[in-house]
Amino acid sequence: MASFSVFPFHVGEISNERVKLTPFNPEQHCETFFRISSSHPEIYTHLPLLPPTSATELESLFYSNSTTHILSFSNPESFAFAIIDKTRPPSPEDPEGELAGTVSFIRTSLTNLCTEIGFIVILPPYQRTHVATNAVGLALRLAFACTENGGLGLRRVHWSASTMNLASSRLAQRMGFEKVGVIPWHMRFVKGKINGKVGNGRELPPGSDPEDLWRDTLSLTLAWDRWENGAREMAAEAMER
Repeated sequence: MASFSVFPFHVGEISNERVKLTPFNPEQHCETFFRISSSHPEIYTHLPLLPPTSATELESLFYSNSTTHILSFSNPESFAFAIIDKTRPPSPEDPEGELAGTVSFIRTSLTNLCTEIGFIVILPPYQRTHVATNAVGLALRLAFACTENGGLGLRRVHWSASTMNLASSRLAQRMGFEKVGVIPWHMRFVKGKINGKVGNGRELPPGSDPEDLWRDTLSLTLAWDRWENGAREMAAEAMER
């Protein structure tokens, strides 16, 4: 279960009247997540992961011994949440609503008091609704809230998006993130052309496998002072729409 996580912060649930973030429990959430996502492989288009072939395979990623995989409970930099849409009826996955997707804290540093919001997957039935903005907004509130109030007390939250994934970068900016710059040739999608990935649209470097693709990444950031001076209200406004 999620309690096996070695994430260095104590993390519980956070919610509002529309959405809840709860620690991802593979036994409770993987079956439904896989069932809905398996017919929509395009949700993995910009991610450095291939669609799992079964709920068991998805579950195994969380219980992997890897200390670097973004979903592994053995990775001290990552923590995964299930997103619950509280406007839907109770479900086997949660008594307060339906499983609508997942979002994670990744690349978290206890020393530098920072994290990145990543592996955001909103399942297709819940896309273009209130779910994405509320999930990200709740994650930001948790990240920036002081530890005395149950938050992580972080000073900076990062966001990375493929330059071809305009929906991701627009969401980040709606929530108060600012563009920092573009990292060219940031991520290689091995055999990306046959695995449903989208590249940067540029000619491959000399000597490349012709089936590979590369991702350029837009880097965005939100620091504590911007959060305290307008971004918190900006995020709240987006969440209310």
